[in-house]
Amino acid sequence: MKKLLCLFAIGLLIISCGSEPKKEKFSYERVKIEDKKETSNKGLILNSNDQMLFDKGLLKGKSGEEINLTLYHTGKIGKEFMGHNFVLLKKDVDVDDFAQKAMLAKENEYIPDGDDTIVYTKMLGGGESDSVSFTVEEKGTYIYICTFPGHYQIMRGKFIIE
Repeated sequence: MKKLLCLFAIGLLIISCGSEPKKEKFSYERVKIEDKKETSNKGLILNSNDQMLFDKGLLKGKSGEEINLTLYHTGKIGKEFMGHNFVLLKKDVDVDDFAQKAMLAKENEYIPDGDDTIVYTKMLGGGESDSVSFTVEEKGTYIYICTFPGHYQIMRGKFIIE
């Protein structure tokens, strides 16, 4: 019985070694993926949604250069209930204090009086967008938020100026 099994295994080995490998029915081509810089000609894109989220928590720009930013509200809910904006705060601004003042500034799209901001977009409802252009001279890390009441604790990020 062992001899029969050995002969069968050897026969199978001989048969399988003699055949050429099958050719694959598909082909592929290597594609070089280039790194996309966030400061392309189109500028920075930041999306917001009905789940009270920005799609990026970190943005970058260069000091002394013009930065173009477009905020898209990709949701469907109107700005009265789920409005979003982009507000870039100056360095050393207390975010909690600013947001408390912003909550009381409904008539000004939740932007309080004062000079605590570098730039901001208008308040957007679902399907809307707004663009701003600005220059920041001083290198460092800045905070951006949405000032719609209750959003700033979740909808915030860092803007690094290199």
